[in-house]
Amino acid sequence: MTLKKNAYKIILLAITVLTVLMGVLILISPPAIFPDPSWGFQVMRSMQMGCGFNLIIGPNPADISKNTASFLSWWSPGQYLVPYFFKSLFSVNTGQASAITITIGNLSGLAGFYCFFKKIGFTKLIAAISLVFIMIQQSFWIPYAFYNGGEVLLFGFEGWFLYGCVALKKPDIKLLLFVLFSGWLGFLCKSSFMWIYASGLICLWVRLSANQNTLIAWIKKGLWLGIPAIISLAAVYIFYLSKGENPASSSGGFKLTWEALGFPLASPLLAGFSVDDLLNGLIYQPDGQQLLSGTTIAMLVLLAVVSLLLIVILIRYIPNNNYRLFITVFYAVSILFFSYSFLRQAAISYEGRHFRLIGILIVPGVIYMISRIKLYGQIAFLLLCLGIAYNSYVFARAAHHGNSLGAHGISGLSQQFIDQPSLNYMMTLDRQKTNAVFVFISADIGLEIAHNRIITIDPFDENTQNDLVPYLGHNGPIYMLLPINYTGKKAMVMSKYFPNYKTFTPTRLSKNYVLYSAQ
Repeated sequence: MTLKKNAYKIILLAITVLTVLMGVLILISPPAIFPDPSWGFQVMRSMQMGCGFNLIIGPNPADISKNTASFLSWWSPGQYLVPYFFKSLFSVNTGQASAITITIGNLSGLAGFYCFFKKIGFTKLIAAISLVFIMIQQSFWIPYAFYNGGEVLLFGFEGWFLYGCVALKKPDIKLLLFVLFSGWLGFLCKSSFMWIYASGLICLWVRLSANQNTLIAWIKKGLWLGIPAIISLAAVYIFYLSKGENPASSSGGFKLTWEALGFPLASPLLAGFSVDDLLNGLIYQPDGQQLLSGTTIAMLVLLAVVSLLLIVILIRYIPNNNYRLFITVFYAVSILFFSYSFLRQAAISYEGRHFRLIGILIVPGVIYMISRIKLYGQIAFLLLCLGIAYNSYVFARAAHHGNSLGAHGISGLSQQFIDQPSLNYMMTLDRQKTNAVFVFISADIGLEIAHNRIITIDPFDENTQNDLVPYLGHNGPIYMLLPINYTGKKAMVMSKYFPNYKTFTPTRLSKNYVLYSAQ
């Protein structure tokens, strides 16, 4: 009886120890990095060199002898500011600062969701088991393989935001400050927090106004939320988003498609049960291709129908009114937000990670329902969990092996797009030169260059020759690192980025990379 009573404590201790242990391991051997935070770290690199807030400094395309500053508004700044803080505080390299960020982000996220699950009406045991289910998902382990910036920061914050949306019960100064600062902190973590922010405030408004019988009373309660929310969002727009392009400002025109409607509807299964990960991307493939077929569409429709049925079951049978409110509002707002974004072809990929919160919200409800069914149903669910956990284990093991084989330089990160001999050569060149420009086709490699300027250009594809924007002028030597398969026509096309440099001389650095240099 005592063991059963304390089972939740044993679970919490186990997942805490495991999370800390994984944090120690990646502190010793830091992960690789996703492309998005690579650009953020380029901002950090510029700021370390004395540039202003959130600016990337690099050669001016109109005249390479001069520099230009670009405000990076496409991604939120937390992805590099938080590691920058740890880097400055503990005098560690970028990889180790990322490892600290990942560990604290995941510990904070687990603690936040545990408190939220309890606050919203679930028992301590169900809340603890829910954390285990969250931990076996591939999305939890991705940061240990590839630092994903805003994803892990958002996970660390959103549980506490949801907790605040349940804990606050009356209009007062605490409510005003919560609404104001949660908007800023959430955006600092990841710009997509905005739909979560709206959903949480709707839930908070409904809870505060539940006992009011008149429209005027509801409006008055809404003003307590609306005014600080408007101030928070206005500050984000004026001081950040308005200074450059962002995913919301990019659109390919309105286009009605099955996936634009079906993918958000299917998010409970795609994200909550790792279906998108198990399928290695239902629509968005690892190589960036979006492949659709009749089978894919049929599967998407089936997942959408089953997901909708799951939400209906949770709303009908979970006894807690607050949980039903949160499930309903967040699922509905996510469908409206992402369907609209997909329909207007905004720069948002069809990936389950964008719906991770929906997947997390359904977890305690599913665990509660499983606890009330017969034993054979519980065994079937356990087998499903083991399958998800095994898939995550295979992913983590393969990623760890890949990171151990990656090149390592001054950043401490595992570099996936350059080998060690080539990286050593580039860092030696960097130490020897003071007026050179290093050119890469991956944003992370430039983080290993400490003494010279860098340019990141897009990898070669069939449209490169027509779409490239040249860097004009001449100033010092250029060193352009390309994979070995960039020979002949590809190398010639890439050299057209620098029309004032007439002759590029190839130097084989390794079996995988060639350096093209011009004086």
